[in-house]
Amino acid sequence: METITKNISRRNFIRYSGLSGAALTLGFYLPASGKNPGEELMSGSSAEAQGIDLNAWISIDTSGKVTITNHRAEMGQGSFQSVPQIIAEELEVNLDQVSIVFAQGNGKKYGSQITGGSSTIRGNYKKLLKLSATAREMLMEAAATQWGVPRAECYAENGLVIHKGSGRKLGYGDLALAASKLEVPKDVRLKSPGEYKVIRKPMARQDTPLKTNGAAIFGLDKKLPGMLYAVIERSPRFLGKVKSYDGAETMKVPGVKHVIKVNRDVFGNMFEGVAVVATNTWAAMQGRKVLKVEWDDAGFSYNSTEQLYTKMKEQVKGDIISFKTKGNFNTAFTKAEKKLEALYETPYESHSCMEPLNCIANVTTDACEVWGPIQGPDWIQQSLSNHLKLPMEKVAVNMTFLGGGFGRKAFTDYPYEAAMISREIKAPVQVVWTREDDTSMGPFRPGMVYQCKGSLSKDGRIAAFESRAAGQNMNQQNPNADKSGYNGSDTEGFLEPYFESIPHYSFGDAPLDSTVPVMWWRSVYASTNGFAFESFLDEMASEAGKDPLDFRRSHLGNPRYQELINKLEEVSGWKKRGKNEGYGVAITECFTSIVGEVVKVSKKPDGKVKIDKVWAVMDCGWYVNPDIIRAQVEGSIVMALGAATKHAIHFADGKAVEKNFNSYQMPRMTDIPEIDVHVMDNEEKAGGVGEPGLPPFTPALTNAIFDLTGKRIRVLPFVLEEV
Repeated sequence: METITKNISRRNFIRYSGLSGAALTLGFYLPASGKNPGEELMSGSSAEAQGIDLNAWISIDTSGKVTITNHRAEMGQGSFQSVPQIIAEELEVNLDQVSIVFAQGNGKKYGSQITGGSSTIRGNYKKLLKLSATAREMLMEAAATQWGVPRAECYAENGLVIHKGSGRKLGYGDLALAASKLEVPKDVRLKSPGEYKVIRKPMARQDTPLKTNGAAIFGLDKKLPGMLYAVIERSPRFLGKVKSYDGAETMKVPGVKHVIKVNRDVFGNMFEGVAVVATNTWAAMQGRKVLKVEWDDAGFSYNSTEQLYTKMKEQVKGDIISFKTKGNFNTAFTKAEKKLEALYETPYESHSCMEPLNCIANVTTDACEVWGPIQGPDWIQQSLSNHLKLPMEKVAVNMTFLGGGFGRKAFTDYPYEAAMISREIKAPVQVVWTREDDTSMGPFRPGMVYQCKGSLSKDGRIAAFESRAAGQNMNQQNPNADKSGYNGSDTEGFLEPYFESIPHYSFGDAPLDSTVPVMWWRSVYASTNGFAFESFLDEMASEAGKDPLDFRRSHLGNPRYQELINKLEEVSGWKKRGKNEGYGVAITECFTSIVGEVVKVSKKPDGKVKIDKVWAVMDCGWYVNPDIIRAQVEGSIVMALGAATKHAIHFADGKAVEKNFNSYQMPRMTDIPEIDVHVMDNEEKAGGVGEPGLPPFTPALTNAIFDLTGKRIRVLPFVLEEV
């Protein structure tokens, strides 16, 4: 049981009650960010001291309908189910009594609205539980007052308050108005996990019917009166400028209305293009085919993939910017008798969401409103306010459902394009990126090179560990950025107990300077770090002559990690491995969740390697819906499989080579092995779910291939059939 002692002042509670036509409305400040959930602000005076309104709401109307205003996006990760599930638990309502609506972008009101860092639940679950319990207690107090009975004789169930002695019942809708006039309780009891009836149950997602019957509104579904459609011819070389263009033939295409130059702001760099605006998307696409553009690529160094990786391999052997150290790695490594080193390479990747980028903008002389699949509505609001020179309150950002995001749709460039075109043509416009645009224009996940070194003590433990990373630093792309600092994600994915058990270590990086735009990709740097770290740990275990799982276990003293290893060992049958089977393991930490995965491989009759099964154990602490967790881990594994064995973005003469799924190939149904996901039960704080399942898969796979064949895979992607 947890008791809440924080209070909402009666003055501010009454001030906020009754909004949106609701009879009972409660709110709080949602300051969650990807890495720091922040402090809860339940007090009106505390919020006002920071200039923040308490306006993320749970509202109950006179019919008893509960409405949640969600300040984050729904891009397939399950927030439309998990957030209502939390509310329903403490509020004691059925899920069919709960609905959820998107908030507009407003960082001042809602705090961080970025759907990233797997932060929606871990940043807000305690606040949602407390707020729901507060509403429940106030409704019960209103019923007790109306009946003239002690509050202790009442309980809530299925949207009703019931009197234990007489069996009398009142619905929440009948009590909402009276409850809104009560003092907010100072002490509110929360359920223990053993009392949960809704949370931790595998309930079907509320958005699934909407997405199967066509009722869900995605960006491309949104329509405005008089809306036009635009596609953009962008420079195939990053940072290339428009030297000249000829739209005469384009204007002859039926439906084409405008041909105009347009910019795209990518981390402060202006990427140029020419927009074709028409009465429908098809006409705009046909107009672009006959558009003539001459590009100016002077002044920039455009590299190939080979040149980029040659540079990175040179950099990891030179001076690096130190990020985190302990002891004296160089001395320990030099004196060691048993030591090893390895070089690992990971590729550039496109986000390739199922729904390509798109956005609607309507810019008038004194206001701007946008609609679309947006991960960061508050970022978009700030960006457009700055670019259009409009007050923040004059910029409205509306979220639709997202057909995938993976970090790409948190960026500000595609809404900016739409707004600039709308302002120029003085009409609402929807910018649509084709699949070719989406694949080849970036920003991409950065390619990376890692130089790992390590030494072992006489008893086979890690004595020293070093990781040198070379690759683009996402935070150093702005033309005015300070490029002298380290990459703060150099250890992302590395398990925390290793920092205690390894006596000497060093982590640092050498930033690559390139015109290729890069940005966040599912699990960010953990997706590449994890491959290097967990592959090298496996190589060290082999050098030490130790079982790979036992080797990790011996360095992870924390009981939480030991329990995960025990579970992983149990469900995978690790100790019962056959002679003609290859088993590989990897364990990574990402957004405060720990995930261990075991991959089993074997050989087909023709001698080619195949993946038989994947076991995954997720420890995300406190959780809501195990089905959503399993789905997210499965999706992460499929995405990791693609990045490991199927696709990569290459560059030639400063241009992306891959354009569509014919060359940037995705895993097929027949490529997907059986996946068995297990969720740990404990009382730890909630961690992320949408991303942490990705980093451990690839090293677990390559470690399994070594176990079966004796071949070490250090360069991604590789072709599984050619191992």
